[in-house]
Amino acid sequence: MRINAECIVSFDAAFGVLLKSTRVKSNDLENPEQLEEILNYRFCDRGLLTQAMTHRSWAHEQVSPRAGTHARNLHNEALEFLGDSILGLVVADYLFKANPNASEGELSRMKHRLVSAPTLAKASDRLRLGEYLRFGRGEEKSGGRRKHALLADVFEAVTGAIFLDGGLEAASNFVQHVLGEELRAADPVAAAAADPKTMLQEKLQATHEPAPQYTVVETLGPPHKRMFHVELKWNGGVARGEGQTIKAAEAAAAQEALKQMSLKESVA
Repeated sequence: MRINAECIVSFDAAFGVLLKSTRVKSNDLENPEQLEEILNYRFCDRGLLTQAMTHRSWAHEQVSPRAGTHARNLHNEALEFLGDSILGLVVADYLFKANPNASEGELSRMKHRLVSAPTLAKASDRLRLGEYLRFGRGEEKSGGRRKHALLADVFEAVTGAIFLDGGLEAASNFVQHVLGEELRAADPVAAAAADPKTMLQEKLQATHEPAPQYTVVETLGPPHKRMFHVELKWNGGVARGEGQTIKAAEAAAAQEALKQMSLKESVA
């Protein structure tokens, strides 16, 4: 069922000056009606939708470098900031109600996984948001429409735009509509398995052992294709991991450490 916004004017009355100064022309976006169909939401103010779909590279190509403030009013980074908070609230509320017996740590891990860049990028991909994004020439040539980080960002920006246009209920409906499958599949055990660093930390804490120590021991490759190698030491063991980011390498090392511990326990 299509989610329709009620055009509420009270928000403009309270924040009219701010909103009017940041509005983007609604006719700047190609096929806004088609995008609304995909989003399952009809905007009262399509200028918000246009702004949500505008990358900073496009905005800075449209205005003079001296007009930096005006450029900031055209792109989606402020909406992304707002949407990040709204998204976190909606997901946290859903998980809290759906998992009454889950601990704070379990809820946090499930939430972290649901609002992570990979999850949001996949959601944007399903909605084909990359096809509607407005980029500057440089970002377009570098494949911005396929970058996971930018796809995750635009999902947050759209969430923020829907919140401003239709309120929290409309934003909540959008998030639960698009991430419904992921929300229903959220599971404390699966979330823990997806976060090996936390699993390792908790495992060591349970036996009163010191916290694990991560060290970057080697960095290989050119700047645009780095590969990090991390060494992990804990009481009684050493493990290594590699990844395109330090965080990924640390997670790989923690996963290896858990495997070593599991093997040791099975033969004990």
